[in-house]
Amino acid sequence: MALKPIDPNTLTLNPFTTIGTDWMLLTAGSREQHNTMTVSWGGLGVLWRKNVTYVFVRPQRYTMEFLDREDYYSLCVFDESCRPALKLCGTKSGRDIDKDKETGLTAVFDRAAPYYAQAKLVFICKKMSKQQIDPHSFIDESIDRTLYPQKDYHQMFVGEIVAVLKEE
Repeated sequence: MALKPIDPNTLTLNPFTTIGTDWMLLTAGSREQHNTMTVSWGGLGVLWRKNVTYVFVRPQRYTMEFLDREDYYSLCVFDESCRPALKLCGTKSGRDIDKDKETGLTAVFDRAAPYYAQAKLVFICKKMSKQQIDPHSFIDESIDRTLYPQKDYHQMFVGEIVAVLKEE
């Protein structure tokens, strides 16, 4: 099925299941080189008078190199049939394998960011902000203890949603 642009105001998804349970692929890069990773932490909303996504990436992730270099990224939502591909993209590094080849996913390249043809929903986002999570800001001290034992604090990226594509 083809993806077509839609008005973001028509979305009816549940962000808690779409992000936290179903997962998404975060992809950045170019036709020449790109990488993708599974994300299950993040959100959708309105910030600075714009529709935005926000995602969290640990500094050692290979995708971080692409996010730092490029102005745009995509977030792709898939149906359950792609769960094995998302698991692989969340457990293997693009430094070691070709994720597109290993998963069978087909990268599509538009003017802004790579995304995947098999997705049922795609957010194309322009980076607006990057901020490192500061452990001093944790009010709940158990977060640092339980989620950051190696002190590899996430970077939070906020991106303006510049296009939403949905399966026809």
